[in-house]
Amino acid sequence: MEWHRIAAADVLKELRSGSDGLSANEATQRLRQHGPNKLEDKKPPSALALFLGQFRSLLVIILIAATLISALIGEFIDAAIILVIVMVNAVLGFLQEQKAERALEALKKLAAPNAEVLRNGKALRVPAHDLVPGDIVLLKVGDKVPADCRVVEEMNLKADEAILTGESLPVRKTADVMGDVPLAERKNMLFAGTAVVYGRCSAAVVSTGMQTEFGKIAQLLETGEEATPLQKNLAVLGRQLGLMVIGIAGIIFVAGYLLGEKIVSMLLTSVALAVAAIPEGLPAVVTITLAIGLHAMARKQAIIRKLPAVETLGATDVICSDKTGTLTMNEMTVTRLYVNSRIVSVTGEGYSTEGRFLIGKKAVTADDDIRLLLTAGALCNDADREARLGDPTELALLVSAQKAGIADLRKTGKRLEEIPFDSNRKMMTVVYDKTAYTKGAVEEVLKKSSHIHKAGAAPMTEQDRNKIHAVNRKFASSGLRVLACAYKPLGREKLGEDGLVFIGLQAMRDTPRKEVKDAVERCRSAGIRVVMITGDHKDTAVAVAKELHILEKTDGVLTGNELDSLDDDAFLEQVDRVAVYARVSPEHKVRITEALKKRGHVVAMTGDGVNDAPALKKADIGIAMGATGTDVTKEASDMVLVDDNFSSIVAAVEEGRTIYDNIKKFVYYLLSANIGEVLIIFLTLVAALVMGSPLLLPLLPIHLLWINLLTDGFPALALGVEPAEPDVMKRRPRNPDERILNRHSLSFIMFRAFIIAGGTLVLFYAYLPAGTEKARTVAFTVLVCFELFAALSMRSLHPIASVGFFSNRKLVAAVASSIALQLLVLYTPLSTLFETIPLPAEDLAIIVVAASTAFLALEARKMWRRVN
Repeated sequence: MEWHRIAAADVLKELRSGSDGLSANEATQRLRQHGPNKLEDKKPPSALALFLGQFRSLLVIILIAATLISALIGEFIDAAIILVIVMVNAVLGFLQEQKAERALEALKKLAAPNAEVLRNGKALRVPAHDLVPGDIVLLKVGDKVPADCRVVEEMNLKADEAILTGESLPVRKTADVMGDVPLAERKNMLFAGTAVVYGRCSAAVVSTGMQTEFGKIAQLLETGEEATPLQKNLAVLGRQLGLMVIGIAGIIFVAGYLLGEKIVSMLLTSVALAVAAIPEGLPAVVTITLAIGLHAMARKQAIIRKLPAVETLGATDVICSDKTGTLTMNEMTVTRLYVNSRIVSVTGEGYSTEGRFLIGKKAVTADDDIRLLLTAGALCNDADREARLGDPTELALLVSAQKAGIADLRKTGKRLEEIPFDSNRKMMTVVYDKTAYTKGAVEEVLKKSSHIHKAGAAPMTEQDRNKIHAVNRKFASSGLRVLACAYKPLGREKLGEDGLVFIGLQAMRDTPRKEVKDAVERCRSAGIRVVMITGDHKDTAVAVAKELHILEKTDGVLTGNELDSLDDDAFLEQVDRVAVYARVSPEHKVRITEALKKRGHVVAMTGDGVNDAPALKKADIGIAMGATGTDVTKEASDMVLVDDNFSSIVAAVEEGRTIYDNIKKFVYYLLSANIGEVLIIFLTLVAALVMGSPLLLPLLPIHLLWINLLTDGFPALALGVEPAEPDVMKRRPRNPDERILNRHSLSFIMFRAFIIAGGTLVLFYAYLPAGTEKARTVAFTVLVCFELFAALSMRSLHPIASVGFFSNRKLVAAVASSIALQLLVLYTPLSTLFETIPLPAEDLAIIVVAASTAFLALEARKMWRRVN
């Protein structure tokens, strides 16, 4: 259907819709008919493909082949047990990868966009994927177009279609019928994936999902999940470690053969060692830990859109936050008016229309001057009080008008023209009945005003301007946000914003959030500096910043004009001491971000307007507002705050630090355990070569695979959900260049690996006179215990007493389960299969005491490092 060639009214008829949109029932039926409004995702691998993928490792294939060879030469029991362990490992790996896939899919759903739509004549916000042909969507500046739409009504509408057509400039849109023109010239159409950058409109959805123009080229837009720097580093590490272990396994195979061992036996041992020692499950554990952490963040009202942001959060040392709605409640209430040289108090709270007007303590009726001021604010307005939709400032202006008994004149009158608000002009103008009404920042409206309303228009004097500025400063210094209102009778001249008649001021209170002061203090103790950025008056910003302890005595304050007067070098010298930026534009945010990054800071920047998107992209962490943020801003961000609350940023930083800590813990745990296993076999081989004695291995292939199953799975996953360290928000941010494996961590890993290897070999040789089978049973069991004790110590990077022994119940359960399974191997018929013997209580006591030395040594090392 060539929708652009049909009149808007005919489009609605063709879609069996109307100006009030669809009914809820009709929308539901059409959703079943047309399917969800989303591009077809690349199908995730099937469960079977995921399972078979567990066997794609060359080492696993070689191990299975060697096992089959051993079965052919009569070693049926060993072969069967090894195959069972390989299958169990494959099942566990499959479950881990499946959980990671599902967790990431759930996160995508959390970040799904919404759209404002008319259903039964009422404006609702619904998930964008629920839109159907015939829906009427309401779009404004900053909205991402959710489907292909035909414009029905518009006001100064412009769209950015660069992503679809390559056109770099915004395209003016209209509701008029078009001829037979190419896609890029269809001015009455809006296309999915593009963005509204100016004006507003209502539009009828004509195509959804894969039927949109965007859907037709969807195959060009497929992108994989972005790996974090940590995941990339660990993947490289895994490959390097794999090559090293394969090399050592090869040496062990050749040396064992030269020492007279059977080829099949040494092949099984060397390959089993390689399979057990290479941490192939590491990427899956990292992904699961990240996914679990991201869900925890989502519960704390912070949705991470890009995985690398998790790592960056832990290194963030400057948070640049908007004032309104993030540091404050964003529930505006007009409390003061200034009109015709009078200050009028307004009572009432929130969005209740109950309230009185007072001059001094005397109640007054809203006279014509007051009513004109309130009418200007109500008409120059896009909010909907009944549905509680729109900018809180505009909602407050509607409420103040209704307190004076002024009906919503927008319903009885028609808006003829409009100049939408933008952050550069800091004003908005509308036309009703041959009169233009303007609201905006006091300084900007005053610049455009040539007259003042005093029971009629009169030329504005310098004395009038000074008085208005003085009242504005008085209101602002009390922490009030102040807007000016003006009007202009229109004749035949074109709409403009010069020669306005100044009416007065409306000042509103936006209470700081109670929890923010504590969050700011937590930031300070965590080495994070908080910077307030606002378009409000300097005095308003300073009052709120002092109340929240963001502005200290030694801190500086800069306005947008002052910032413009500084060259880059001069600003770079000041940026570290400025805590408040007032009367700034989104372009200033980009400059602030660049200067802070040049000073070596890792910067988080908040934003909600369409013009904030460049600053969010420039920042290390771009944070969009979930409640008030535009779709364009959310698209540019790394993180979305569901509740627009500053304390949610701090909670996300804490969670980000905790996730990174936990990844370090299980990486250290897995690597030290695996290196310890390699050392046991390698040192035994070296000893046999040096002493010229027969090779007697402390562990059989089946033991290595069993240990891998017990200690590399659930204990590692349990470490990934360890609660936050007590000092997680009392230490300075992590250096962003810090690698997870550095000189300190490598020394720690090798320290633990040598304790494990040394302790196991000491007990093996100590028990050897009692027989090889008993010595191997002891070595096998003590190695399991060594690794489980080490897991308990790895719960904290500080002495374990600081976090408590049982605070991570999942790890306690994982350790207890591993111990129970090991006891089954010793004291049930399984012992025959694993070539072990039951051990008496005194031997178990020796094993526990010996293995506990790993725990004690690690704790002693932590305490030594703490003291030194």
